[in-house]
Amino acid sequence: MTFLFSLEQQYLRWFKADFKCCLFLSASLFIYPGYGQPVSVQTHYRNGMVVCATPQAAQVGLDILKKGGNAVDAAVAVQFALAVTLPEAGNIGGGGFMAYRSAKGENSTLDFREKAPAKASMNMYLDASGNVVPNMSLATHQASGVPGSVDGMVEAHKKYGKLKWADLIQPAIDLAHNGFKVSRRLAASLTRAGDQFKKLNPGKSYLIKDGGWKEGDLLIQGDLAKTLGLIRDKGRDGFYSGIVAEQLAEEMNNGSGLITKTDLQNYHSIWRKPIIGNYKGYRIITMPPPSSGGIALMQLLHSVEKYPLARWGFNCDSAVQLIVEAERRVYADRSKYMGDPDFYKVPVDSLLRPAYTASRMANFNWNAATPSTSIQPGSFAGYESDQTTHYSIVDREGNAVAITTTLNDSFGSKIFVKGAGFLLNNEMDDFSAKPGVPNMYGLLGGTANSIQPGKRMLSAMTPTIIEKSGKLFMIVGTPGGSTIITSVFQTILNVIEFGQDMQQAVTSKRFHHQWLPDDVQIEKDAFDPKTRSILQQKGYKIADHGPSGRVDAILKTKDGYEGGADPRGDDTKMGW
Repeated sequence: MTFLFSLEQQYLRWFKADFKCCLFLSASLFIYPGYGQPVSVQTHYRNGMVVCATPQAAQVGLDILKKGGNAVDAAVAVQFALAVTLPEAGNIGGGGFMAYRSAKGENSTLDFREKAPAKASMNMYLDASGNVVPNMSLATHQASGVPGSVDGMVEAHKKYGKLKWADLIQPAIDLAHNGFKVSRRLAASLTRAGDQFKKLNPGKSYLIKDGGWKEGDLLIQGDLAKTLGLIRDKGRDGFYSGIVAEQLAEEMNNGSGLITKTDLQNYHSIWRKPIIGNYKGYRIITMPPPSSGGIALMQLLHSVEKYPLARWGFNCDSAVQLIVEAERRVYADRSKYMGDPDFYKVPVDSLLRPAYTASRMANFNWNAATPSTSIQPGSFAGYESDQTTHYSIVDREGNAVAITTTLNDSFGSKIFVKGAGFLLNNEMDDFSAKPGVPNMYGLLGGTANSIQPGKRMLSAMTPTIIEKSGKLFMIVGTPGGSTIITSVFQTILNVIEFGQDMQQAVTSKRFHHQWLPDDVQIEKDAFDPKTRSILQQKGYKIADHGPSGRVDAILKTKDGYEGGADPRGDDTKMGW
């Protein structure tokens, strides 16, 4: 009886503590969704929609839909258009993941993640003393994995496409050949990276402009247009063999890199079985390993499912505390148990078992933060052992695609393939160079994600499709390195729990915790002063941080499709 009485008091305390906060935040969302952002006036579309990182690529995708192409056709066209208009992350020299749901409810996921070259080895980034060599996995030719983006698009089109391949690549060729006007954001990014481009690319002038770039400058990429033309005419062979393969191999030879023509010929993307789970009656379709995103997302949703988040309200102290404690435990598990399933037995069923999730949250104390030093990866019986881009597309029939693709760091390794005009990735940094040593995003890893030839590096990318009552409900994903998982998670909660429309859910301020380092990273004004004070009194370390992710999402409503294009970038939503 005493226990029941104290539990009732606890719920009453939660309600009272959050009531004023919820009123404040609800009013803020009504007037300024996401604090400081104008109210979103939603336009609904019946025939299809594209939400992606640049207006030029969004227009390309919409044009394909209007010509009778399906969601996969549009996705292929957008992928190649982003390789031109978003050089920081759009790519043909990187890789990614695709989640697909047909209008009839069939689903699949495509893994076109990069792979370690055959010459790669577990200790390749360590010096003679066993210490990690700084920047070797970030800004050298040895930082690049074998690219998967072109093969991934070829395979997606082969299985689901309707329009001719050449017609999907031509818009990107036109953008590269004729040029496009750079935005203020892209001009600033290109200018900031200019010195590194010069340092790492002797004898090349790609993306370099004397005096720096300015908004409205025309960016023409002639060599990239030629490479895209070969891909248009020869498909996979236009990239993985012939002239481009020779150019890439020569670039590797000149920079002591590891990728060979044999590596390119041996690369193939893989269709994998999706991670499928449920949250309060919603069916979640998301990526399996080597993405950690799908498992982590489902663990997070299961961790908070039994709590009254909707009653507590958006970014109120109890909701924030619960979410942070769930994130702390899930990222600890990620460090030990996740890797390429072709090389390592990932315990998917054990990690997603409800009893396991409940056990992980059992030592959660409402009165004080759980120190991350006291949290280790969980255990179960029978077990042995930031620049990316996302786009969401739906077509007239209701086929849905969520794709997240990346070079890893902004502009990848910042090294170009001479003559081919495209950037190399630095995805090898996503491996665990040494157990216990964090990568560029501060994420830790171990044996499961160690470097092996032909292995795919672990990722946080989380392209996700959600159903409600057997029908399409949401398409969502984001770039953001280690913040990808938490950004997708919070965007989903913003809609399902906090009643936000798609644009509000994308715009709303976010926060992030990843086990180690043990701080809660928040966007400016994400917490009101009272919430921040309550959390700090409980021992939470609050760290002000820059923008977190750039979510692009689509929501199906009774009125049609509504989009959420992240105002943190040049992201654009278009429909018809």
